[in-house]
Amino acid sequence: MTSIKMADLYNTSSVLVLKSFNLSPEVVFPAFLFATLSYMIILFCNLILILTIVLNKSLHHPMNLILLNLPIHDLIGASAFFPQFIKEVLTDSRAIQHSLCVTQAFFIHIYAGGTVFTLTVMAYDRYIAICCPLKYSTVMTNAHIMRLISAIWGSNLFVIGLLFLLLLRLPRCRSVLSHPYCDNPSLLTLVCADTTINNIYGLVLVAVSQLIANGTILYTYLQILVACFRSRRTDTKSKALQTCATHLLVFLMLECMGLFTIISYRIKNISPELRRFLGMLTLIFPPALNPIVYGLKTKEIREKILHFIKNKILPA
Repeated sequence: MTSIKMADLYNTSSVLVLKSFNLSPEVVFPAFLFATLSYMIILFCNLILILTIVLNKSLHHPMNLILLNLPIHDLIGASAFFPQFIKEVLTDSRAIQHSLCVTQAFFIHIYAGGTVFTLTVMAYDRYIAICCPLKYSTVMTNAHIMRLISAIWGSNLFVIGLLFLLLLRLPRCRSVLSHPYCDNPSLLTLVCADTTINNIYGLVLVAVSQLIANGTILYTYLQILVACFRSRRTDTKSKALQTCATHLLVFLMLECMGLFTIISYRIKNISPELRRFLGMLTLIFPPALNPIVYGLKTKEIREKILHFIKNKILPA
């Protein structure tokens, strides 16, 4: 009798229902084509960037070794989102297994957190290179680079893993998500139990990570600007400012879209369509733009990429 009442109270169905895109029949094929081409471009560009850096020892500089983490996280985020998105568009099926939904959400959060942490460490690297050039080789040693990369992955896996452990301990009594893809806030809406601990941990996680990331970015770039304006070498100043401006633009774009999506869950008056739109942009544009920004705009990497494509992919 008790088990029957518990089954009535909690929905233990393994199938969840995602929010529909409500695509008209004439839009289905263009949407499928756009999603498939976007995913193929993201896969191609990021894999090319990874292979170029890994296979060329001349590119094994501290900045490039840190940069290598960015396309890896982009591939994680894109691969967590696009296959399910393409399936939904093509089959008009909104059903998804709960385990698959949790997996998708976990890797989407790993992508977001890892990208922010990587961009933060890249800013630190640029700060040492521009503001303390004579100390760069002694500070940014291989051992220090490995510690920084380990910190990126270790801290990200720990905080996101704990986030989902707190989620999975709670019983579900709903099966319809308010989002077209899975993330922690949308999965939390399925819970019919006290989510105070989850909410507090989520807010603290966002606050601390944003404080560290934005604080580091703000401090390092202010110091870089001061160093650039004090420099008498016009070419050095111009190159440093161009590199830092590009880096800052990528960081701000990710921060604005990601933070709006997180905050929008806690503000009832915000349009759900706008939230879904910006949430999807966060998973589409950074993974597509990052390899172009950091690959093609960096002369040394660009030359190696063109050489790799010419000799390995399109041999004469």
